[in-house]
Formats: sequence, structure tokens, C-alpha cells
Amino acid sequence: MRILLERNDVSPNTVDIKFGQSPLSWAAENGHEGVVRILLERNDVNPNIADTRYGRTPLWLATENGHEGVVRILLERNDVNPNITDTRYGQTPFQWAASNRDASVAMLPQEPINLIPRYLSSPQSTQLFSPESSELSEPPPKRIHRF
Repeated sequence: MRILLERNDVSPNTVDIKFGQSPLSWAAENGHEGVVRILLERNDVNPNIADTRYGRTPLWLATENGHEGVVRILLERNDVNPNITDTRYGQTPFQWAASNRDASVAMLPQEPINLIPRYLSSPQSTQLFSPESSELSEPPPKRIHRF
């Protein structure tokens, strides 16, 4: 992969024609932490590029599939927006995780990687943050379903 990325005629943001996903989206969706790290080393990789099918970002896909390691890698960056909603459910990644009882991923914004203050001015908010009270709301019940 590194050899391909060294070429001038290879764009890391090119999406496939079937699902409209970028290489970063595919790596995030499948939990390939090493590939995600390599792609994010580049300045020209868009970490918020949404697929053309449901408008899901790499963070959304990693969250949906329970890849906590990839979610953490993405949240370490200042340019990853956790408030982008998908077009299928109209939810942010963490709203989806909370509503589907994936507490391990839904709770990540409340951990030391505190992404919430970066996006307080966003018109979209997560279910875990209440702009009116400026406090975090109660976390979802700790029911983790593993399939």
C-alpha cells in the first residue's frame, strides 16, 4: 500500500464505483488499524469523506462495526468531525451507537479523547451533549451485544 501511495497518479480519496467508499472508509469499516494509520499520515487524505451510498464517513463506519481502535485513532485527530450525519438514519456515529446499545463505542466521546468541545458550535449535536445545559447527559445503559 505504501508503494501505491508513493505514486503521483494514485489518489487516496478515490472512491469505488459500487459503494462510493474511499480506501480510508474501507479500512475503517473493516477495522484495519494499521492501514488507517498509514492513510492518515498523508496530508491529502480527507478523514471526513462520506460514501455516496448512505453518506457515512470513516468514523461512522468504524463506529457502526464496533471497531473501537479505529474510532480512537480517528478521534485523536483534530480534523475528524463526529457530528456528520448519515443519509440513511440521519444520525451521527455516536447517536447511532447509543441508540443501538453499543455502549463501548457510544461512551468514547466522554473518555480522555474529549472531542465534544471541538464541535460545540456545530448546528448538529450528539445525543451525549446538551448545548442548553453545557453538560454531558446520562450515558446509555451498559448493554453490550456481541454478534
